[in-house]
Amino acid sequence: MNTPISRQDKKSFIQWFLKNYQLKKRESVWILNYILNHQQVLNKVHFVRDVKFCPRGIVITSQCSSEVPFRFYKDHLVTTDAEKSFHDIRMNQDEDLYIQLNFSKSHQHAYYASVIEENPFVPDDYFVTKKDRLLAKKLLDKTVFNYKKKILQQEIDNALDELDQEKFIKLSKELNELEKMFNQPRLQKQ
Repeated sequence: MNTPISRQDKKSFIQWFLKNYQLKKRESVWILNYILNHQQVLNKVHFVRDVKFCPRGIVITSQCSSEVPFRFYKDHLVTTDAEKSFHDIRMNQDEDLYIQLNFSKSHQHAYYASVIEENPFVPDDYFVTKKDRLLAKKLLDKTVFNYKKKILQQEIDNALDELDQEKFIKLSKELNELEKMFNQPRLQKQ
């Protein structure tokens, strides 16, 4: 289920992340706020795991994680200088920017799972086996599906409470489409 992540979803996630986590480097907050306020950059942002394989990426870490505080990768060069990375982001707004966020239990967090994308630059042999990669993808897809389904169901309930028939019908159609897309033969339910 590789659906594009909307700019609004990315923006909402970054706002939530900044509100709920304290970052190890204060410059990381500046960078995320810059991204939030520049739609052109936000359009090119992709949240991924293993950003070290990407041509241009940032690792940002919260206080609750033991990972490195900050890393910027560009064409096989690595820096911990947040100002250089900020300058690169400002000067190259049309280039894709991959972001890896490290925070406590990030692999289990539904909100993060809803915005994270498959990293197209991870080598095929990076995962132990194709079976492991397939199982991980199925788990991620199922987690994202469950999260989106839960949100739509809550919005449908709200529409019913508000007696908003138009909103109810629209959201019900979205839920049906989501379920149809997830239940296609190539994605088996677990």
